[in-house]
Amino acid sequence: MANTLNKIEVVTDYKHLQIRELTDTGGYHRRVLQCDQTLAEDEHQEVKDKAEELWTDEVKDKWATHQAEQEAKLKE
Repeated sequence: MANTLNKIEVVTDYKHLQIRELTDTGGYHRRVLQCDQTLAEDEHQEVKDKAEELWTDEVKDKWATHQAEQEAKLKE
């Protein structure tokens, strides 16, 4: 049985989605999705809708720039 979506929170300027799901055993499973990720085909529809709404080209470009800057700093 699939986990039940419990909460979606939007965090950071890059619109990361923090997902909390209720498991079959009554516990929680948490995960974070970033705008450069491809969502699973069986992802909750509410998560897909939120990602489509928030993950604009501007946000994706901003995130890619941030990632490149972080990688450059590591190479220094």
